[in-house]
Amino acid sequence: MFRVGVVVFPGSNCDDDARHVLANVVDMDAISCWHKDPLPRGLDAVVLPGGFSFGDYLRCGAIAKFSKVMEGVRRFADAGGPVLGICNGFQILTEVGLLPGALTVNESLRFVCGDVLVEVGGRETPFTRAQAGAQLVMPVAHGEGRFQADPRTLERLDAEEQIVFRYAAGHNPNGAVADVAGICNERGNVVGLMPHPERSSEPILSPEGRGDGRLLFETLRSSLEMVARRP
Repeated sequence: MFRVGVVVFPGSNCDDDARHVLANVVDMDAISCWHKDPLPRGLDAVVLPGGFSFGDYLRCGAIAKFSKVMEGVRRFADAGGPVLGICNGFQILTEVGLLPGALTVNESLRFVCGDVLVEVGGRETPFTRAQAGAQLVMPVAHGEGRFQADPRTLERLDAEEQIVFRYAAGHNPNGAVADVAGICNERGNVVGLMPHPERSSEPILSPEGRGDGRLLFETLRSSLEMVARRP
């Protein structure tokens, strides 16, 4: 059974949701990884869940990036391990430098919460393989989710197909530049997104029973299975 570490910071509030989906919806072994501890060995993937790490003091993710566990997350990512940052997890990944750009205060200056429609880009990642062009309904819940990057970085992200998720027309909730909802690193193994797939992975929690968020976790499992089958 594949082992996925779900990192927990003071203020994380979606870690239980992430572990539930990983364990009970897609049948993987999900374990909690406390921020003060080293990242456990033998993990197949890592998830940085949503929430308000350290109360979002200073700036979202600005304190979490100094946690001991992040040393291991960086090494894991540098070795090619799959890492998914959701909402606050995305913010932490940009703060620690594993993803480019920054998540800033929403254009409306208000907290936004509700379902949005996102489109999956063409880049192959452990979480989006074979999903290019798919449209997924997932909820957002954030006050600082407006992705921004300098023109040169944005041009590079676009050219290298590192914009993994874009808000569909009329669904950009925060004023993110180029409708960016999620990106990946150059290698494609680190992905961050503002919408919450773990909150829309079961029909009972999804509009019209879609359960679109489940696709990301199912794709992770199938990606790990492909790696395990290689000689």
